[in-house]
Amino acid sequence: LSMVERGTALLRKLEINVAEAEKRTGKNTVNMQETYTVYLIEIRPAETEGGTPAAPDTLWRRYSEFELLRTYLLVTYPYIIIPPLPEKRAEFVWHKLSADNLDPDFVERRRVGLENFLLRVASHPVLSNDKIFFLFLTEADSRLKSLSAMFRVKNPDKRFTALKQYSDELNSVISQLLRIRARVADRLYGVYKVHGNYGRVFSEWSAIEKEMGDGLQSAGHHMDTYAASIDDILEEEEHFADQLKEYLFYTDAVRSVCRKHELIQYELEMAAQDLAQKKQQKEELATGTVRIFSLKGMTSKLFGQESPEQKESRLAALEQSIQEGEETVKEKNTECQEFVRAAWDDIEHFKEQKDKDLREALISYAIMQISMCKKVWTFILVCILCMYINS
Repeated sequence: LSMVERGTALLRKLEINVAEAEKRTGKNTVNMQETYTVYLIEIRPAETEGGTPAAPDTLWRRYSEFELLRTYLLVTYPYIIIPPLPEKRAEFVWHKLSADNLDPDFVERRRVGLENFLLRVASHPVLSNDKIFFLFLTEADSRLKSLSAMFRVKNPDKRFTALKQYSDELNSVISQLLRIRARVADRLYGVYKVHGNYGRVFSEWSAIEKEMGDGLQSAGHHMDTYAASIDDILEEEEHFADQLKEYLFYTDAVRSVCRKHELIQYELEMAAQDLAQKKQQKEELATGTVRIFSLKGMTSKLFGQESPEQKESRLAALEQSIQEGEETVKEKNTECQEFVRAAWDDIEHFKEQKDKDLREALISYAIMQISMCKKVWTFILVCILCMYINS
């Protein structure tokens, strides 16, 4: 079985849905009135005795709570590419769609995206077993945590540097696709809608034509129908755009894995640097040779050398500290190796899923475009035949 197939154990036991969205009004943390949207999560056993569907367990969640869950997953599973959330605000949209966060169409698209997020997590072989995730689905007051760190490593891993570049390139390509699609949608919308004017012209023309009046009237009717069809076409296209957006947001999750690896690498480098300094101090103390200027060396010259007992005590303390440092470096090195192994397994899982999803989405989009073009030519042929038959 592939990793994708092994990750569906929870979904074989539970059905998870974000059933509906509801607009609410209340006071925020600064006691100001605000309007927001909540989403109803439903879960029920996938199979029940006697075949009678069980009543679902339900609870309401705000978008911000989904954000907290995802932040928790990012922190707890830094080696995993965490599924993205749908956009918080509308981006890459053609002009007819509203950018209002409370617009019903936008809320519905976000509802579908939030449900997809939960299903992605529930189908992951590791994330699906997380207790906090299960509490998020079943307990209204689950508590989540967050964490952030900033650092810079001296010797970054080339594999993760390449992964970060891969993420940036994927982000750039998908962003460009979405921008082009939005521009094409705007232009297509205008082309279709101008046929509404043609429909009016043909209808007016039919009133003054005796022989071709019926044909022109019919052609005008078809023009109106053609102009109105663009709304459904672009709504259907928006579904494919949402699939691309999901992987646009996935790129941030990939970068989060890279940042976590850099943190572990940074801690390893700091531990190795500290160990090297202690070994140098031991060598200098044992040989009496100071390689670089230090306050300790200057103090020894000014006030004399340490007694043999003091020197022996310091050597013993340094030896103990070096042993502890070597153990720390060993632990950090093991942690780094384990992270790379686990992260690379999940990266392969992500790439397998991405290739499958985007291939299916783009093929479906191409099929939809072919179907649309066939309808356009059928429409043109019908218009010509109407005018010819009635002439």
